[in-house]
Amino acid sequence: MTRSVALLGSTGSIGTQGLDVIARNPDRFSVAALAAGANLDLLAQQAARFRPALVAAASGTVEQVRTAIREYAAGGGHAAYEPEIVVGEDAAERAAGCGADVVLNGITGAIGLRPTLAALATGARLALANKESLIIGGPLVKAAAAPDQIVPVDSEHSAIAQSLRGGRSTEVRRLVVTASGGPFRGRSRAELRDVTPKAALAHPNYAMGRVITTNSATLVNKGLEVIEAHLLFEIPFERIDVVVHPQQWIHSMVEFHDGSTIAQMGPPRMLVPIALGLSWPERLVDIDEPCDWSRAQSWDFHPLDDEAFPAVRLARQVGEAGGTYPAVYNAANEVGVDAFHDGRIGFLDIVDTIARVVGVHDGGSASTVDAVLAADAWARAEAARVLGIG
Repeated sequence: MTRSVALLGSTGSIGTQGLDVIARNPDRFSVAALAAGANLDLLAQQAARFRPALVAAASGTVEQVRTAIREYAAGGGHAAYEPEIVVGEDAAERAAGCGADVVLNGITGAIGLRPTLAALATGARLALANKESLIIGGPLVKAAAAPDQIVPVDSEHSAIAQSLRGGRSTEVRRLVVTASGGPFRGRSRAELRDVTPKAALAHPNYAMGRVITTNSATLVNKGLEVIEAHLLFEIPFERIDVVVHPQQWIHSMVEFHDGSTIAQMGPPRMLVPIALGLSWPERLVDIDEPCDWSRAQSWDFHPLDDEAFPAVRLARQVGEAGGTYPAVYNAANEVGVDAFHDGRIGFLDIVDTIARVVGVHDGGSASTVDAVLAADAWARAEAARVLGIG
């Protein structure tokens, strides 16, 4: 049976790979909706190729999008194709609520929260790459989701979900989340002081957007993943470990109470997690190359250096505090990342700013969207004040 898919963030890394999986499996999937931010040209190309009923754009005008789609559609022999087009801040939310069987949320940042909730409200399976919506929405997203409605697309959480098939949840001793260590693995805190934005974007294994790549360099991304793992799998924070594995062929592991550990392995790419998000619980055929066991190779593991990279330790504290603290952590980080790339602050100032903003937050309930977004807005303003960029 063919599944219809709505792709949010279709022009980004997750979205383009998702469309690649769909294109290779036309008997399994159709595209119901595409949503993107500012890359209207690529969005139009995608729409002309996959011909969804709905095309959503956060920027531009309806006429701009329509004109671009018509040009590409005519060139591809589909001149009669005329989708519904929506433009504006709520465009991704409209696409998420279109009634597709699966919604792949590949948006980056807190703006993914409303689309996540819109998808869950329709009963669609949510293939979630937008970790921020779960992290900041916490109880709100969990309450909106039916059992097994959310399928994680982060490679680490997909690996844990796959490994958990090997045992019952009551048999789990701990989760082990792997981290590449980013481009600055092994450096001391003092050696990180003069890191440049260009160096921070040189991830050793993945090609990602600016925010996620920077988060991988500071290890904020791993801190967010620890909170996400807690929420997805309901494992206490003290039983979620982070280990540095530079090669990233082991995407994460589950240790069971009999002493055995089950790991999910594969190339350091996102194709398998994305494909599983679309097809769960089934696996598609020939999505990526398997490990080549005929080739000599070594995989390394190192403890996390909390002194040089305190973001994970801080995320644990934030996650345990709950409420709106995770939203504040995430928002302050996004402000810090932008300020760093604008040349206003240093690399170490990103996480230091998060700590200062979290430290003065009074907390609050994350039981409504308005409460979460109010905390998000407060944290952004406070981070800007702390950094003197307001």
